[in-house]
This record gives sequence, structure tokens and C-alpha cells, in this order.
Amino acid sequence: MDKFVINGGKALSGTVRISGAKNAAVAILPAVLLADSPCIVENLPDISDVATLINALRRLGATVDVINKSTVKIDPRPANSFVVDKEMAEGMRASCYFLGALLGRCNHARVAPPGGCNFGERPIDQHIMGFRALGAQVKDSPDLVEAHADELRGCSVRLKMVSVGATINIMLAAVKAHGFTVINNAACEPHIVDLAIFLNSMGANITGAGTSTIKISGVETLHGTTYRIIPDQIEAGTYMVAAAATNGNVLIDNVTPRHLKSIIDTLVDAGADVSVFDESVRVKMTERPRCCNVLALPHPKFPTDMQPQITTLLSVATGVSTVTDGVWDDRFRYVEQLAKMGANVQVNGKTAIITGVDRLGPAKVKAVDLRAGAAMIIAGLMANGTTEVENTIYIDRGYENVAEKLQMLGADIKRVPVTE
Repeated sequence: MDKFVINGGKALSGTVRISGAKNAAVAILPAVLLADSPCIVENLPDISDVATLINALRRLGATVDVINKSTVKIDPRPANSFVVDKEMAEGMRASCYFLGALLGRCNHARVAPPGGCNFGERPIDQHIMGFRALGAQVKDSPDLVEAHADELRGCSVRLKMVSVGATINIMLAAVKAHGFTVINNAACEPHIVDLAIFLNSMGANITGAGTSTIKISGVETLHGTTYRIIPDQIEAGTYMVAAAATNGNVLIDNVTPRHLKSIIDTLVDAGADVSVFDESVRVKMTERPRCCNVLALPHPKFPTDMQPQITTLLSVATGVSTVTDGVWDDRFRYVEQLAKMGANVQVNGKTAIITGVDRLGPAKVKAVDLRAGAAMIIAGLMANGTTEVENTIYIDRGYENVAEKLQMLGADIKRVPVTE
């Protein structure tokens, strides 16, 4: 077990290069099982969630050759199992995507309930509804989800509420189903689009990704492909907020600026100077942040995965800000940690009311989930003095070499073992 030790109070400066998108990678890797020949996946982030999925693919029987830290070659043909057990599933939410991928591959999937970060109820009832609409029989128990179909048939599905996970799983199951499938009220996130482009590069016929209506004409087979994953929208946003929070001047490189629009708009509202280029953005902050109101909603609105980071920035803003999470019921558990550093945040249901303080103070805190861990790092960078952030295992799930990247921006941060 490690922790990050941060000596804060230093403005970040320089250039940081963004890695491949975690949320795209964790959908695309299970999707490889749908191919009938090898796939090469490039620009994978070097994070623990990717390592977990690669291990799961190997245990299913697929051959995985690591070409370099960001590129793998996967041959799904030897895969001979449709079972993802608890050990493979419990560490991450995205393990549920094996349900759709295996159902699409061999009409049978048996997957232990997914793990991952805990910030409220995360049922997969809409995933199951989609599988059943496609013709699958689904048994859902606390210990196992099993889906089986003699034949998957195209259908029309309307999600009761926008769900990234359900959209992805239905796409994976429907892409080789007989006939035509329509997903209404589909999620529009960039990684949904990336998955669709990846599947189309394998021979799928998917249109409408990035809108609320996705149409899928089933095909008999999918072939291998070589594909490069998009840059990570949330990693980019995290470094953008870190630059603003430390009164820094940082060029965030290798990004897709249109994916960052809601984050850019919010930072500008908070007083940051943001310049947008073809594949990069520069964030400068020269004054105390201004208070503002933020509502996290599905794309293209402000991302829920950026909610803890922006709350941390606004903890030192002038006046009173509000941050509302319109996606998850219990994503403010990190506020208790932020309070240890002097933040004044009151949570009322799904809304945090933030009365800005002059500065944060150092403390010993812990990451309670992936994005909350990123927020604690930002808080440590803001505080004058030494902050320790424990539970780095959460942060490693989604951020590649975060300490090294921050060190290159001038931060005093290091990873050290936790000793009793």
C-alpha cells in the first residue's frame, strides 16, 4: 500500500501530455472478444483498470501480447470461456461489459457483479432490460449475472434514464444480433462514440453514436482491426483544474478540445484564462477563483467524473458556490476528507454548498474513490505544507503516472510506501 506525499503551495507550470481514455479502453478491450481475428489496440493508458481487463481476457483464453506500455495485440480466437468470476470482476465497474461482449460472442455470459468505486446504488437493471429485449434469458442474483440466448434478435430499446454502461452493453450484445436495433435515450459520451468507431472498424454497422438515438444493423461476423483510443477527457480536465487551483500556467497536450467544452466553460466562469488550440488547451490562473454554480449531468454537460475536482477548486473561491451531481446519489463522500483541510462544504442531498475559505491547510487524507482521489491530490497541491493522500489504489485505476506527470510541472509530490 502506497501514499502520495505532497508539499503544496507551488504553481504548476509547463506541459503535460494526456494518455488514452480510461472509459474508452475499458469498453473496447472486452469488445475485442467479438472479433474473429486479432486486434491491435493503441494508446491504452497504463493504469490498473486496463491491467485488470487484460488479465481477465487472458483468463478467458484470449492471447494478449504486450507490444509496449500503450499497445497490445489481442487474439480472441482461443477464448473458450464465458465466465468472469468474482476475482476478475470485483475490482472494477467495467467488468460488466463482459456480459454484452460474451453474449454477442457466444450467446452466453456468466459474470460476477461488478465492483469499482462506491458512490451510491449502481444497478444494472437497464443492461438486463436491454439483453432481454434482444431475446436473452437473464438470471440476476447477488453473486452472479447469467445471460443466455438461442438467438439474439434486433429490437427497439428505450432507456428509462441515460446510462453509459447500459448503452455500451446493449451495443456490444446487439452488434452481431439478427436484424436492426435502436437504442433510444442513449448516452452521448465521447467514449460511446469511440466504441462505435472501433466496432465499425471491425465491420459493424452502427450509426448515431454521439446522439440520443443509436442504430445498429446486425452483422454476422466482425474482423480484427488496428485502433487508437481517444485522449482521456477526464484526465485532461483534472490537470486543467489543477493548473487553475495552483494559480499555474499549464499546456494540456494531446486532447480533443470539443470533448472539454463544458469543463472549459466552467473554468472560465471561475476566472481562469483558457486558450484552445487544435490538440491542446492552456489554462492560466492569476487570481483567486470566483464562485459559480455547477450542475453535473450526462454529456455534453459538465461530467460527474469532474465533480470532486471542481468542488475542490471552488473551496477557495470568493463567495458561495453550489455543485449539484445530477447523475449519482452519493458522490460527496470525499467532503469529509476535504473538511480536514479546512474546506467549508455542506452537503444537502445531491448538492454541495461551498463557502470559499482563504486557503486549504495540509492534512492526512485518503482517496475514497478514483475521482475523489484526484481531488485530494489537487487539494494537497493547493495547501501550504505537507499533505498525505492514502488509498492510492483508487487513483491508480484511472491516472497514468500521476506523480511523475505532476513532478514535470514543478509539483513536489512523491509516492512512498505506507508504514504502520
